[in-house]
Amino acid sequence: MTAPATARTTRTVDLPHGPRLTVDTYGTATGRAPVLLLHGGAGPRTMSGLAAALCGHTLAVAPTHPGFDSTPRPDWCDSVADLATAYLDLLDELDLTGVLVVGNSVGGWIAAEMALRDTRGRVGALTLLNAVGVHAERPADQVVDPRTLPPAEMTRLSFADPAFRPDFAAFTDEQRAVAAADQRALAVYGGPAFSHDPELRGRLHRVTVPVLVLWGEEDGIATTAYGRGYADAFPDARFVAVPGAAHFPQIERPVETVHAIADFADSVAGADAAR
Repeated sequence: MTAPATARTTRTVDLPHGPRLTVDTYGTATGRAPVLLLHGGAGPRTMSGLAAALCGHTLAVAPTHPGFDSTPRPDWCDSVADLATAYLDLLDELDLTGVLVVGNSVGGWIAAEMALRDTRGRVGALTLLNAVGVHAERPADQVVDPRTLPPAEMTRLSFADPAFRPDFAAFTDEQRAVAAADQRALAVYGGPAFSHDPELRGRLHRVTVPVLVLWGEEDGIATTAYGRGYADAFPDARFVAVPGAAHFPQIERPVETVHAIADFADSVAGADAAR
């Protein structure tokens, strides 16, 4: 599946209960379920290609987590739960319902928390791309803490194909400063356990929407076994492995990722129509 080139619109949204969000919007409403895309610790650019690919078929909305990409973060906004609440408020502000929330890495954790907190039918389904957020069932599958690794090793574990690995030596001083600020924001949101909430797995049986857990099977950060265990925690979830991809399947295998998301969205729409 390929999507026509579509212009991106960037705006600032002041939520009634805060925080101020920088939001990229791609495409227009088409009658299909809109998509909310939530990035991980590597920043909003990791989701822009996926947003552009999906927007040929529906409206795609991609916010930047406060504190990332030089955006302001209020002191009180300091947890994944705060971000989940803010993005539900954003869906209220945009008056979007039945939304497919797609989250990569910590963005998947935020998506799961949104589904647990949604009381207004804003979330219609979830897609988790190599998400973190739950504790590993086995010590061998524990998520790697990026704070313990040098950047080169982190990128080696994050990308199966060396061609996709960022060359940090070529970064400008400004790029290094932004990346460092992003990691500080990530550490704030991650909290004491950093990569997970010890109690989240035990709450996921309350999620009532269908879930696709899509996993780059060569991920050195969060193993495929961890991903399968994540899927097992939901009452209605399917697991799909993406060969040749690691922590960012939407970057390394964009065609396969878009196809899997589109097939899932179509199946969810078909199930809704049959009810």
